[in-house]
Amino acid sequence: MASEEAAPANDVRPHVFLSYARADQAQVRVLVEALEQAGLQVWWDDQIEGGAAYAKVIETALRASNAVIVVWSAHSVNSDWVLDESAHGRDMKKLVPLSLDGTEPPLGFRQYQAIPLAFSRGGLEDAALQAMLRAVLPLAGREALPRPAARVRAASHDARRRRVLAGGGAIALLGVAGALGWRRGWFGAPATKPAAVEGSVAVLPFDNLSGDPDRAYFSDGLSEELRATLARNEKLKVMANASSGRFRDSDEGAVRIADQLGVAFLLDGSVRWAGDIVRVSADLIDGSTGFSRWARTFERRIDDVFAVQSEIADTVAGALAAQVGEPAAPEEQRAASGGTTVIAAFDAFLRGRALYETASDEASELQALASFDRAIELDPQYAAAYAARAASLTTMANQYGDVQRRVATYDQAIAAARRGIELAPRFAGAYSILGFVQFQGRLDARAARPPFEKSNALGQGDATVQARWAQYCARCGRDAEAVEAMQRALARDRLNALIHRAAGTIDYAARRFEACIPPLRQALRMNPKMPRAHAHIGDAMTNLGDLAQARIAYEAEPVADFRLAGMAIVEHRAGNQPAARAAMARLLADRGDSVLYQQAQVLAQWNDVEASIAALLKAREMGDSGLVYARNDPFLDPLRKDARMTALLARLGFDA
Repeated sequence: MASEEAAPANDVRPHVFLSYARADQAQVRVLVEALEQAGLQVWWDDQIEGGAAYAKVIETALRASNAVIVVWSAHSVNSDWVLDESAHGRDMKKLVPLSLDGTEPPLGFRQYQAIPLAFSRGGLEDAALQAMLRAVLPLAGREALPRPAARVRAASHDARRRRVLAGGGAIALLGVAGALGWRRGWFGAPATKPAAVEGSVAVLPFDNLSGDPDRAYFSDGLSEELRATLARNEKLKVMANASSGRFRDSDEGAVRIADQLGVAFLLDGSVRWAGDIVRVSADLIDGSTGFSRWARTFERRIDDVFAVQSEIADTVAGALAAQVGEPAAPEEQRAASGGTTVIAAFDAFLRGRALYETASDEASELQALASFDRAIELDPQYAAAYAARAASLTTMANQYGDVQRRVATYDQAIAAARRGIELAPRFAGAYSILGFVQFQGRLDARAARPPFEKSNALGQGDATVQARWAQYCARCGRDAEAVEAMQRALARDRLNALIHRAAGTIDYAARRFEACIPPLRQALRMNPKMPRAHAHIGDAMTNLGDLAQARIAYEAEPVADFRLAGMAIVEHRAGNQPAARAAMARLLADRGDSVLYQQAQVLAQWNDVEASIAALLKAREMGDSGLVYARNDPFLDPLRKDARMTALLARLGFDA
């Protein structure tokens, strides 16, 4: 059995205080990574210059450190802060001087031999690192040097938008303790900030240290699986993937990141491969101080990576919650997660998830589906793979299928989701996707209710599950439940523009037109290219009677369907009939029967009840998913007294 590299619970990694000039930060950052790879915990200001307000914090960190490293350079010899910090280190007999550019130390420090630093190809040369460790480790009570370290390079982050996880081959395992991209930030917080929720944590994307960008899916996927595992603990409040992932390439410190996410802790980490051995390093960071609360490194065979995942999740949960209770048995975990113990299936699933989340055409959607099918082939009991297959099929039906093909594809999606539920009866994600397919695919609100309600009961900590449930409730007139669910989603995914847009649509569905505009504007601040947000603002402004602002919003909408339908409505209300007819004509010419629901909205607002009803009935035959809005769409109000409209809503499964 491969060994687990972890310090005993009462063994704390040596603390090193690093004093430097801000102008040298780029090279100092590489130095920090080298020290942390060597198993040292580095206290350094990687955010802003200190000031008198931080003097007490600096003094505390200096006194708590085992060694004070000063980086002398042409910049630092003229820094009062560096001189003062170095004097503290000298007086406490903890000083380890380094020379960055050959600059001679100032008077008072020349009796100490400065170790020259050498960098090559973006990394710290091994000889310089070893010399530094020989000086630092004795101060920390460590007599022996660690095994020789490989050259440490500046951390590189995969720029891909989404994450996956892998298996398969690997590269050599080098380095001392697995470099972590620690995101410190002791001076990074505002003077005042709202208190983070107790027991809240964000899992940051783990760094891929394999040296192969194509293997980033493994580190990304592991962090996402850890997030999902933690989210199933009802005593923890776990930030969703979309919000946490915003900091993949961020240089911001831990305190700033935690402040923006509204969490008390951050879980950061790295993954490195060697053949069939995987090394996972994880660090639980206190978001209020930037200090590590808990750090461990695991080295296991790849087929034991699930045990590492569970152990990290259980330890983090124990550190965050006073009474978490005994970890669930593996069988119970799989029932809640839909997981697998077959590493090859896990690999195929996560490759499929990466393809699905970055797909831009039918070919890439088919590739994602093939990966999910491969995962099921390798493990026929893999519930999460069945749920993913259902989601993939639903997307394909929505975007690429004609009417007959769409119906058959939805049938396959429903069958896959139901199979996932059979295999994992406590897996909220499978219930959620089943409800989604029934509602937006089959256009059957009544059939969607039981799985959606079950998903809500099982997935209180899952932002995606809660957002889907909230929007279903909003369309069905269950406003109080919609608001509660959306609050849960926002609390766990506060930096996701899609969640803010969804919050706006929920207020709009309840006809809180003024209230719906701020979250929609927030979504646009976070993503100026967000589709449909401008149109929703235009809808709200139209219903508020502010036609000038509505026109501006519609003109800014990037999606032609909603822009043209909105313009046809607002110009009609403004009495500009030629402009209204021109917008409608363009909508029909460009999109035809693919926008039957939007046609019905326009025709209803033009008081052409017969034509509007006809468009809605045809939309029902064509499976137009816009019909999920029909129950409480204010643009369809002219049809509310028509018996055919009442009958249509009943066919859609909406209760009276």
